[in-house]
Amino acid sequence: MCVGLRAKVANIENNMAVIDAGGVKRKVSAELISDLAPGDYVMVHAGLAIARVAADEAVEADKVMEELNDN
Repeated sequence: MCVGLRAKVANIENNMAVIDAGGVKRKVSAELISDLAPGDYVMVHAGLAIARVAADEAVEADKVMEELNDN
C-alpha cells in the first residue's frame, strides 16, 4: 500500500521544496512537478512531491480531517 501526505509548499530552492504539513516543515524533492510555486499543495511520498493537489480539494480534505479529529 502506498501512503501519501498532502502538504502546502512554503518555499522552493534548487529543485527542493520546503513543505508544511500541519505545522511540520520538511524538505522534499520537487523535481517531478514542473512550475511548482509557494502556496501550491502537493502529495508527498518517500521524500518526493509526486503530484499537485487542487487548492479547493486540499481545503476540503483539511475540513474533513478536522471533523474526524474532533470526534
